[in-house]
Amino acid sequence: MKYFAIPALLICLSGGLLAQESTPLWPEGKTPFALPIDKETGSPSLKLYPGKGSEGHTGAAVVICPGGGYGGLATDHEGHQIAEWFNGQGVSAFVLHYRLGSQGHHYPTQLADVQRAIRWVRAHAGDYELDPARLAVMGFSAGGHLASMAATLYDEKAYEASDAIDEVSARPDFAILCYPVISFDPVVTHGGSRKNLLGPDRNDDEALAEKLSSENNVTEETPPTFLFQTDADAAVPAENATRFYLALRQKKVPAEFHVYQNGAHGVGLNRGDPVLGTWSGLLSHWLRVNFFFASRQPQAAVSGEVALDGQPVSAGVLAFYPEDKNLPVTALRVRRGKFSAKAEAGPFVGKATVKFEGSIWEATGEAADKAVTLETLTPGDGKAVEVVIGENGTPIRLDYRSR
Repeated sequence: MKYFAIPALLICLSGGLLAQESTPLWPEGKTPFALPIDKETGSPSLKLYPGKGSEGHTGAAVVICPGGGYGGLATDHEGHQIAEWFNGQGVSAFVLHYRLGSQGHHYPTQLADVQRAIRWVRAHAGDYELDPARLAVMGFSAGGHLASMAATLYDEKAYEASDAIDEVSARPDFAILCYPVISFDPVVTHGGSRKNLLGPDRNDDEALAEKLSSENNVTEETPPTFLFQTDADAAVPAENATRFYLALRQKKVPAEFHVYQNGAHGVGLNRGDPVLGTWSGLLSHWLRVNFFFASRQPQAAVSGEVALDGQPVSAGVLAFYPEDKNLPVTALRVRRGKFSAKAEAGPFVGKATVKFEGSIWEATGEAADKAVTLETLTPGDGKAVEVVIGENGTPIRLDYRSR
């Protein structure tokens, strides 16, 4: 048997996790529910990962709640690594070190911490060049439960106001829930999270458990939500995320839910897994579609035709790529050579690259229909066409030729 030696790597951290700047949530002496605070985490506090001044800064921000069953904080793979990933997307990140049940802190302390964190970031939007209307809350496992409380109980008075920051809205504009604890129903809950949040004296209080089961608190005002889960998760069953998704559907809240067949609990980004590691890319697409990376821009009604060798294309998709890469791509269905869209579903006003997407095209000729691949089109025949979309729309005709 052959063995391969892997050279050891010496990594010097000049910044990053060990030197990351942090800030307390409240001024000294103003922290509600005061109990001894863990010195190692600095809880309650925020670790700051600002994107101000960096290339590609979008003005969007996220408050990240690491998991740990309300008994610990997984601040590396569910905190620091996530913040670094968001920085790579042009997003400022703020990792919340909230107080824990294992240290004697129970509900509503954690809700107070996350509400204050969202208010703090929004109140300091000017300092970090942020758009206060593009602020997300994200959570993993028990941190997912905390994020779901932030998304549904933002109007609950979890603590007494102490300064101007507490006058700012605590409602997040988006919620991102990763293998979250949602329900405290004994049938599906994570027992440790329930016990640590409620406390030993109230763990048997079923009325309180029902109140803090987030699927029961979804309303029409709950922010758009992205959920990621694995079917194989044995610690926090997929029924948790599923119940929240179904509650969102019932209230017609925009949502996207991805369930992977394989994968243990607590995977974080899991970038090394070629399957499970794709979830962050799906999240990035969802955030772009929902105008997280850029504010919504004017759209225009469009109509037009697509032909192959003079015959209408039977079916396909026409994609409009806006000049601003932070805006979503507009995809319009082509049927019998024609496409159209009203302004609310049309491409953005301004320059765009138009592509006919797909591997097989069908043209409805009388003699024999044709099926060609993109690679067989004559070079230079408009696989990608630059157009300028006017406010009143732009008639578009694309006529492709096969070799």
